[in-house]
Amino acid sequence: MRSTPLNSKQFHIQVEGTADAAFAVDAAGRISAWNNAAAELFGLSEAEAISIPCHEILQGSDEKGLVCSEHYVIERAVQDNRPLMNFDLRVQTKAGKLWCNLSILIASDPASGARHAIYIVRPREMRKRLEQALSEFVRTQAGSGLNGSPMISSAPAPGLNVRLTTREVEVLKSLAKGHTTRAIANQLNISSATVNNHIKHILKKLDAHTRLEAIRLAESVGVI
Repeated sequence: MRSTPLNSKQFHIQVEGTADAAFAVDAAGRISAWNNAAAELFGLSEAEAISIPCHEILQGSDEKGLVCSEHYVIERAVQDNRPLMNFDLRVQTKAGKLWCNLSILIASDPASGARHAIYIVRPREMRKRLEQALSEFVRTQAGSGLNGSPMISSAPAPGLNVRLTTREVEVLKSLAKGHTTRAIANQLNISSATVNNHIKHILKKLDAHTRLEAIRLAESVGVI
């Protein structure tokens, strides 16, 4: 995502213009803008949040328990004006510690030249718990079949009571690489219709609604 030039008025409109919790952080790591949804999620008013170091409010930790492991990476990204991938962080909210997904937009104010990181925060506690449970289930089931039945060694079970065939895993890996249906068909020497059938079965087995959701679920439990 490219840097977006904003004047001060536009900058605050950018933060206020989303229904999700959103706030901005300057290059020093301090809150520079705070919307109403953020006030509701974190239990802090704009007046209470402005100029407070980001890590003091978020009190974030990742899956390894490292506190605010992304914080300094974000500061460097603001300073270097480079985009970031979204990431999950367990943060301190009004309701207690919750898993949230954070998306980052690097924005610059042409009037001052200052860069800010605009955070968009979306709670995903239940989904994160499911992913962790699936990951732990697969880890403990490694080398043995689900419900005591043998597993296909080349296609480990992605969780719950479903298993992907070797061909379905191949198709899913190709999808994860961004290959089109036609490209996958040519690669595997099968028809596009067959590829679409495999994808349909993958979505059904993983209880996913989109290809991207299937890819992310498979990645979260180590299938691909």
